[in-house]
Amino acid sequence: MDQTDRALLTCLQQDATQSYAALGQAVGLSAGAAHERVRKLRERGVIRRTTVEVDPAALGDAVLAYVMVDSVAWMGDSGEDFAAIPEVLEAHVIAGSASVLLKVRTATTERLQDVLRRIYAIDGVSGTQATVVLETLVERPVSPGGAGQE
Repeated sequence: MDQTDRALLTCLQQDATQSYAALGQAVGLSAGAAHERVRKLRERGVIRRTTVEVDPAALGDAVLAYVMVDSVAWMGDSGEDFAAIPEVLEAHVIAGSASVLLKVRTATTERLQDVLRRIYAIDGVSGTQATVVLETLVERPVSPGGAGQE
């Protein structure tokens, strides 16, 4: 992946609805060349999907929490169990005092409590610790330049 690919990714992250002509112009390529590079980035799995960023609060899901899950067994095979809870946006096996880190979004803290009950029902879960986000200070997409690169 070269600098032109990285520049294309940056442009697409800013607005994935841009035409290939606009993308090409932004990075110094023809529309056809931009289209071909984007196609290859998709084929290689660099671009996993094209989506729309939605404001969760506008949909009524204003409560964001990170939940540390303690367990009595290895939880690495429990992805489907966590995925079955729609409010769980992300689930990560982690190193440290907990086994799994979940990103959860709900409408209210009462709904969060219900989600925690459903997490407790997953085989192997022995406890949870939820941290509710009061305000998000920084949130950004993955940088095509890589972490720490300019």
